[in-house]
Amino acid sequence: MSGQAHNGEPHGSGSESAASPLVFPTDYPIKVVGRSERGLRMRIDAVVLQYAPDLAPDRISERVSGAGNFISITYVIVAQSREQVTALVGALVATEGVLMVI
Repeated sequence: MSGQAHNGEPHGSGSESAASPLVFPTDYPIKVVGRSERGLRMRIDAVVLQYAPDLAPDRISERVSGAGNFISITYVIVAQSREQVTALVGALVATEGVLMVI
């Protein structure tokens, strides 16, 4: 899984987290990029719903690349904790077909 752009930590982690800590619960966007292939969206949705079961369909957006080779799906979850986000990102990175989590 080369090209992984996320280190498994929520946005704002590291040195800048002390300056601007996240306050939970909070809306938290997560973008997942993968090759456009059968079943990928279903696999990704299943993972996201394990960690954010109350996610509403209107909080999900999908884009297909110009050539149709790649897909990006953005989920805006209501994150309850940093641990929830970290676990979700880790599970997404481990999902077959996922190239990048931002």
